[in-house]
Amino acid sequence: MNVDPTGTSRAALRVLQVGAIACVLGALPYTVFDLDRHAVPKELVLHATAFGGAALLLARARRVSVSLADLLIAASLAVSTLSALFATNHWLAFRALGVSLSAVLVFWCARSLAQAGLGRQLINALALGVVLTAGIALLQAYGVESSLMAERRAPGGLFGNRNFVAHFVALGLPVLILAALEARHRLGIGLAWFGTMVVGAALLLSRSRAAWLGAGLALAIFAAEGLWRGGLWRDRSRRLRVIGLGVAALIGVVLARVLPNRLEWRSDSPYLDSLVGIADYKEGSGHGRLVQYENTLKMALDHPILGVGPGNWPVAYPKYTFPGDPAFDPNDFIPTNPWPSSDWVAFLAERGAFAPLLLLLAGVVLGVGAWRRWRLSSDQTEGIESLAAVLTLLILLVVSTLDAVLLLPAPSFYAAAIVGALVRSPRRAVREVGLEDVRRRRLVNGVLGVGGLLVLRSLSQIVAMAVFSGASSPAGLEWAGRIDPGSYRIQVLLGYAWRNRGQCDRARPHAEAARRLMPNLAAPGRLLGECGGTGRRRGR
Repeated sequence: MNVDPTGTSRAALRVLQVGAIACVLGALPYTVFDLDRHAVPKELVLHATAFGGAALLLARARRVSVSLADLLIAASLAVSTLSALFATNHWLAFRALGVSLSAVLVFWCARSLAQAGLGRQLINALALGVVLTAGIALLQAYGVESSLMAERRAPGGLFGNRNFVAHFVALGLPVLILAALEARHRLGIGLAWFGTMVVGAALLLSRSRAAWLGAGLALAIFAAEGLWRGGLWRDRSRRLRVIGLGVAALIGVVLARVLPNRLEWRSDSPYLDSLVGIADYKEGSGHGRLVQYENTLKMALDHPILGVGPGNWPVAYPKYTFPGDPAFDPNDFIPTNPWPSSDWVAFLAERGAFAPLLLLLAGVVLGVGAWRRWRLSSDQTEGIESLAAVLTLLILLVVSTLDAVLLLPAPSFYAAAIVGALVRSPRRAVREVGLEDVRRRRLVNGVLGVGGLLVLRSLSQIVAMAVFSGASSPAGLEWAGRIDPGSYRIQVLLGYAWRNRGQCDRARPHAEAARRLMPNLAAPGRLLGECGGTGRRRGR
């Protein structure tokens, strides 16, 4: 977008900077809601930031340049939207589609800010968010307690899961390298070194093999392509900065290894075990992933064109599981995670073959373009930024293949913002679209309308969590169900609450609502089986 670099774009920059920090800090203390209490506040920030920033930039844009990557991304979104229309659970579909749409808007906003010369300021805010995330995870590992943190998946910090933290901070490693190489003052260099130390410690304590693998591959590419072929090692100033980064990371890893922490690992050598088992697929989480992938690919083969709908993997998965599946607990009323352990397996099953293929092609186009710019100007700022973009895309590919990343709001925000701020637009656009007053006004109104719906949806979920957690009787809990009728968890728990009071006439509507939301899960059927049409609980 061609916008005023001194006015509107600076306002949009502030929106994205504030949103970047607020996104990583968003969390709620309502433990009943497990991962949602960490994800939903971050989704709220993502939507408000993406649509607010886009509306600001569009309000003054004179034209829009459309690249091949833009067309591929837009086509992927269009297929995902069509898939959502045919989903079984439209509440989940709207939520998952909203995360993807907001991430794309963040990407376009970040790229517009970079064109206006404000990309580095955005990158600095993103680097701060990465270090904050790692620092909070470390605080939890060393004994700081908070109701906003999830104890069972420590050190998950404000993300609720140690793997989510690890993937997120691994994505930030290229940004810290860039900050150290391009800092203009000693303070900036020192902060980049300190951030690298914190991130190194958090990565070790996370025991996330996907994050270790992604970070390791990216550092190997940086050493071979940046330091050796690109000549960064021959520049004395940059050589010293790189050495400082390595020393800082090593200090962080050593301190994390030797200082006693509060993490309760079952093994006497947990970090070595994770390293040795990085490619183990015969047992543990590696075996569980393969079983889950196999079942999910069967789902994808049954729905090859549009999938089962964005966010609808947990709706359909019970039809494809079998006894002993590590990813499915039949005794739990929510027997699976909300997402499978791979973005691409999820996209394939939920959105069909075309949506992920188009998105992958967009990533290839962006990565190849960044690689070429690095090769043409490796000793310049633009070249180093392009190399950082390539490293970010590489880490993103690795971690998103092995776990949920782009399905989640915070890493989607940061991945989109980092790549958007670092990848330059092609010199020749596929198409230039002029924005006269009427068209611009309609675009802004459309953006605000869709963004308002997504923000309202996230707010309703947060309010429902608060009401449910604060209620002391089933009658009080009913308000939560009215505020968020799309919450399977609330509907089932309301049904249990009324059943336990012997009022099956009040329990049955909630069990039926839960069955409509998740028709393949056993809990609503069991609840209905315990209650007859007379409104009384049946004997067991």
